[in-house]
Amino acid sequence: MDDFEQFKSTFFAECSELLADLENDLELLQGEFYDKETLNSIFRAVHSIKAGAGAFQFKALVKFSHAFEALLDLLRNDEIPVVEAVVTVLFHASDVLAQMIELARDGQEPESGYGAETLAELDAIRFTARPADAAASANAASPDAALSNGEDAPDGMTTFLIKFLPRAEMFQHANEPLLLVREMAQLGQLSATPSLDRLPDLDTIDPEQAYLSWDFVLKAACSIQDVEEVFEFVVDDAELTIEIEKSEAPAAIEVTEESALPAGVESKNADTRSGRPAQVSSIRVDLDRIDRLVNMVGELVITQSMLSQQTNDMPEERFVPVVRGLEELALHTRELQESVMAIRMQPVKSVFARMPRLVRELATQLSKKVRLEISGENTEVDKTVVEEISDPITHMIRNSLDHGLETPEERIAAGKPEEGVITLSAEHRSGRILIVIRDDGKGINREVVLRKARERGIVAPEQNLSNEEIDNLIFAAGFSTADAVTDVSGRGVGMDVVKRNVQSLGGRINIQSTPGAGTSFTMMLPLTLAVMDGMIVAVGGEKYVLPITAIVECLRPQREALSRLPNGLELVQVRGEYIPLVYLCRAFRLNGGIQNPSEGLVVLVDSDRFGRIGIVVDELLGQQQVVIKSLEANYDPVPGLSGATILGNGRVAAILDVEGLCEDSGTDLGSAASIQGASRAHEVATSQNETREASQ
Repeated sequence: MDDFEQFKSTFFAECSELLADLENDLELLQGEFYDKETLNSIFRAVHSIKAGAGAFQFKALVKFSHAFEALLDLLRNDEIPVVEAVVTVLFHASDVLAQMIELARDGQEPESGYGAETLAELDAIRFTARPADAAASANAASPDAALSNGEDAPDGMTTFLIKFLPRAEMFQHANEPLLLVREMAQLGQLSATPSLDRLPDLDTIDPEQAYLSWDFVLKAACSIQDVEEVFEFVVDDAELTIEIEKSEAPAAIEVTEESALPAGVESKNADTRSGRPAQVSSIRVDLDRIDRLVNMVGELVITQSMLSQQTNDMPEERFVPVVRGLEELALHTRELQESVMAIRMQPVKSVFARMPRLVRELATQLSKKVRLEISGENTEVDKTVVEEISDPITHMIRNSLDHGLETPEERIAAGKPEEGVITLSAEHRSGRILIVIRDDGKGINREVVLRKARERGIVAPEQNLSNEEIDNLIFAAGFSTADAVTDVSGRGVGMDVVKRNVQSLGGRINIQSTPGAGTSFTMMLPLTLAVMDGMIVAVGGEKYVLPITAIVECLRPQREALSRLPNGLELVQVRGEYIPLVYLCRAFRLNGGIQNPSEGLVVLVDSDRFGRIGIVVDELLGQQQVVIKSLEANYDPVPGLSGATILGNGRVAAILDVEGLCEDSGTDLGSAASIQGASRAHEVATSQNETREASQ
């Protein structure tokens, strides 16, 4: 039973991959440039699911996937055109198939009649294109259809004479003749005659070898391709001949590997043709095992760091082998960490592929014309992050469709194309992944947002807010601008969940809106939740870690390069650019920190929201690879910190969140006007001083 359950687990894992590929390929059918291979890929996915379901006796799943497969076969044979109505039915069938697999995974049977409506849609399209299939379906459903005595075939049906001789090693490749018999029986009337010629004496029988062969007579309203597809997974393990019996003269067709494969599918390699199994290029590993491996690599990084720190004071000339060994250990540890982390990296394509269907169905529901443009879907990120970003992206796209984009009539009246555009993109930047959802709609109506916020008590009546603060009100819990509750929105849930989910991943979300031009949401997420390269900085006796990918440069400015705005914001001039300063000692209320940047150091970092920022620290202690430990899981979220790590001396150091640090610094870093004003004031003051000195 343990082995049987293991096979089931493998089947369901493969089903998850096949369903993801199926969904992605169905989306391609909506485009203008899909090819036959797309249909072949969809057919193979459904056929593989059906074959596995038959092995485990999931009868409802087999029945539904067979009808699904039959329609796909007509599509790839050009007997039915690929039109929008047909693709819609295929999507519905994909949903039913996924739900049936989920029920089978949980050990449950579908309710009586589940999926019947979609099954009827599949049959209606199929029988319209090929009326004879209706008769075949009725025959297959009758009690005598499974195995008959070979009565004459009804009109419109074809008789197939099949000789099937399995090779001795067939069972060793997990192939079962009985499953083939059951699948043929679903096509029409089937009779079987076994041959015992190869059966040895009882005392010499090997239970793992195949000895029997069969002659089948199949009478069905189907094509020879339908019969060939029954055997497409065993062509390497058997000798197979199919003859079509006609009144004029029978036509003999020997089925080779190439003819048994679906159109457009080439043979795997020479090993497959010779009967040897194809070389395995990948293995399936439980995620828990990879997580344990990642954790152990993290502990190894900490141990290596501790050894390096404890040997820093050793005279290098006296302990050359030890120092050299530690350097090699550091190099190998880093290579090991990068290799292990690469195992967990996955493209965001698996999430992005679900969005075109969401946009299409929601646009139909809202009577809007929308085009979704996707870029960067091959950008890789940690699997843990991939699994958590689906809901936030879904909520933001729904928000853009419902609240952002106008109806075709409103867009035409505003001088825009009637079709709105939503852009979904992903890219790597500064050691993080940026996911942007942008629309070209009407933007945020700040008057309505502010009025609703005051009505709900989120904002006090006398409180004045900036445009940015008003925009961010949509992330408040329970906030909604919808006038009525619908299936799409109006309950005040969604965007607050988005922000909470993103923050739980150690990320941030920003919003930018231009009235009449559109709105964009930007999610900034860590590439991985395990290990990172950091710069150790000291401030007031404490140590912090700055992500190395966010650092631009470090400098010690001269006094004359420093200036202060009337609102208290301090700036440093670097090559003609005025950069605001953030003091770590002030942000975290530390005593003893250096207050004068010209006596300490300024670390210039890039932030997506505030641009380039200067962080004032006491000194730099060096670069180090650190293992990220979650604050949320072990303590509570802390503004300005994205996590913590264990240093080589065993002490805990906080990892700085540049965006959060800038946001919670208490200064108006986001005021571009202030910085520009400072630049102009400095230029005026400099000009006046030069004029005064010249006159003197």
